[in-house]
Amino acid sequence: MASTNKSAYKIAKILKWTTKTKKRTLINSMNKSTLRTAVKKSKEAIQNKDEAMDSKYVNAVKLIDKAAAKGIIHKNTAARKKSQLARMLNAAKAAE
Repeated sequence: MASTNKSAYKIAKILKWTTKTKKRTLINSMNKSTLRTAVKKSKEAIQNKDEAMDSKYVNAVKLIDKAAAKGIIHKNTAARKKSQLARMLNAAKAAE
């Protein structure tokens, strides 16, 4: 009798774990998608030298920092992406 309770307990924990994993995976993929979109829009704004390129850059950097803090992307990846955007922005401003 005790063994069936343990197995039922384990099954319940496994089911809970899988639902939590699916939920976390969905949230992480949504955050990654938002991050990629913001970086892409920032790059496009910088390349087209839009007036909103500064605000889009700030928004992208904010999302990159949040993703790194949550562990969605590695901190070195975040630093690299921010550096690339900053170099692009500075080059675009220098060309004006």
